[in-house]
Amino acid sequence: LFFMQNLIHTPALPVISQQSEKYVIFDLSASNRPLEALLKNTPERFESYIFDSIKEGDASYGIGLYGENRIIYRSSIYTAEAEERSIHLGIDLWVEAGTPIFAPIAGTVHSFKDNANPGDYGPTIILEHLIAEQQWFTLYGHLSRKSLIGLKVGQPVQEGQEIGRLGTYKENVFWPPHLHFQIIKDLEGKHGDYPGVCKPSEQDYYFKNCPDPNLLLKIPGL
Repeated sequence: LFFMQNLIHTPALPVISQQSEKYVIFDLSASNRPLEALLKNTPERFESYIFDSIKEGDASYGIGLYGENRIIYRSSIYTAEAEERSIHLGIDLWVEAGTPIFAPIAGTVHSFKDNANPGDYGPTIILEHLIAEQQWFTLYGHLSRKSLIGLKVGQPVQEGQEIGRLGTYKENVFWPPHLHFQIIKDLEGKHGDYPGVCKPSEQDYYFKNCPDPNLLLKIPGL
């Protein structure tokens, strides 16, 4: 609770410049039957669906919700076990490839990695932060490969500093361009990677370890 209260009161800058502009919210849950049919029959049209919807909504970007039980995870990295990992632990900001990504608060580079498995994050950066002397992390997934060039562990990052740009469909292993933004209290020894979705049976644990990213993003009306 102390950590959550500190997040609420922590001033933060936008991670994308469009953040204060109009957005559309995507329903990627099982209740979206047309999307489920689209993914089963013509999954390559998912990118068109995302960006056509943003245009039709006269919006600047789209949002994928935290805590949503999704139907879009078809890769074996999510479905290899008896219980699928389907609960989304971050917020997705759907916007064009090449969009600059900024650090909302100051920190240091904890780790980075190109998670190149199909359906994974692709190029990923994790920043380390301190609030009231408590260590915690932010994760930025689906970046461009150029975003990882020249990075060093421990490198300081200033509030509002550009840390990378969004990757293309192929760079972020066949996801339409978007930023997966996630808050993590305990990385559990991982480097450059942390689960962005979990099993429904494990959601209580992961919701505590990965609280709602909008506590930091502070997107109006979300």
